[in-house]
Amino acid sequence: MSLKIGVVTSRFNDEVTSKLENAALDYLSAVDLDIEILSVRVPGAVEIPLACQALFLQGCEGVVALGAVIRGETSHYDYVCNSVERGVTALMLEHKKPIGFGVLTTENEEQAHDRAGGKHGNKGADCAQVVLEMIGLLENLQKPIPLTRLERSPVKSAVKKSARKKK
Repeated sequence: MSLKIGVVTSRFNDEVTSKLENAALDYLSAVDLDIEILSVRVPGAVEIPLACQALFLQGCEGVVALGAVIRGETSHYDYVCNSVERGVTALMLEHKKPIGFGVLTTENEEQAHDRAGGKHGNKGADCAQVVLEMIGLLENLQKPIPLTRLERSPVKSAVKKSARKKK
């Protein structure tokens, strides 16, 4: 059975976002898993959450969200950044599925290019990796935890030590 992963990319600031998208798609294609990729492009960052929701409704187990919001001279930057972050966070919690947040929020174009294959790597590939890791984590957390593992839990040990000190 294949894993269905969505990739949403904003067309705004395409010089940056296309590099993020290519890196995410390359990463997902290179991993040793059977992955079906559904890739869509949206006009801007504000539209990313709606497309993520649509991909979840199409059966995606996780989504990579990619965009670039570069600060300008007005407060529009703040509204866009807040809108996309709130939307993506709400969707993850509502659907209980991961979204790799690869929406760059930078002060200038140089910072954006640095994070889209420049000196800070490529956040597109990083976010694709995060989505796969979180899918695995969520699957593992749904498995029953054997009692023997709980008995050796560092949290339980710390509680026991704390209780001894109080006596």
